[in-house]
Amino acid sequence: MSPTDAQNLAVRRIEYAEAEQQTPCRPVKARQAEIEEDVLQRVIRSFDGCADPRLKRVMVSLVEHLHAFLRDVRLTEEEWGEAIKFLTAVGHITDDKRQEFILLSDTLGASMQTIAINNEAYKDATESTVWGPFFVEGSPEIQNGEDMSFGAAGQPCWVEGTVTDTEGNRLPGARIEVWEADADGLYDVQYADGRVAARAHLFADENGAYRFWGGTPTPYPIPYDGPVGKMLQAVGRSPYRASHLHFMVTAPGCRRLVTHIFVAGDDLLDKDSVFGVKESLIKDFVEQAAGTPTPDGRVVEGTWARTRFDIVLAPTGS
Repeated sequence: MSPTDAQNLAVRRIEYAEAEQQTPCRPVKARQAEIEEDVLQRVIRSFDGCADPRLKRVMVSLVEHLHAFLRDVRLTEEEWGEAIKFLTAVGHITDDKRQEFILLSDTLGASMQTIAINNEAYKDATESTVWGPFFVEGSPEIQNGEDMSFGAAGQPCWVEGTVTDTEGNRLPGARIEVWEADADGLYDVQYADGRVAARAHLFADENGAYRFWGGTPTPYPIPYDGPVGKMLQAVGRSPYRASHLHFMVTAPGCRRLVTHIFVAGDDLLDKDSVFGVKESLIKDFVEQAAGTPTPDGRVVEGTWARTRFDIVLAPTGS
């Protein structure tokens, strides 16, 4: 543990102690503890007939941790009722275009933790990060060098790189899915007019290289007009995400990569509302002066930016 981590842990312990002093829990008497433990054990025994060992392990662990939380904070019936109302509201606002449960998972760090567990570090493979709630199947295909913004507002940005495996072999034909918010902080699916913009897929060329035009990423808030937004407001957290561009990359024999790249210098890099930023994914988006020749000869009105993202895929099963 670094000195900074130790200091942060000490501060949190002080904060917890102060909170306990403000809302102290009464000591649990021995008989009461026995009653609560009996409830837990009866629930655990209810899974004895489960034929699926993995499902049984997951359910028993879930119950153990849930009951430990309830007993630790001495949750009141009123608080439990509010929690049920909150989850009900999360379900009601979720539809085929808005996934509030993903937002909840993201903002509690559950998404990033699950990703960390299931995408172990392997050599120099590119790191994974969150899906986010706005991925949509069936994006339009573009050719290398074409524009994936389809008219979305924002500063034009040239993105290029290569796709290789961890042995340095180029991966021709690797599928690269890209999507992002526009300069107004919205994804296409958040508009009511059915537009498809700032999302596309393309394939690495015969040399494993790719290139496309998109928009320079800008910061934006996750949807905060629903229950997750109210939760963030209640605990004093910002809904803003650091500026980023999403990628999903697949190739035969390689582990699927879901990641983003972030803009170096963004003030929100250490405050990302879904904890998605990783140092290796922070890239320089270099602004080009108006009139600067573009890599493909495209004429751009005003300034534009460019960045490079070389993608390394881990082998399947790694």
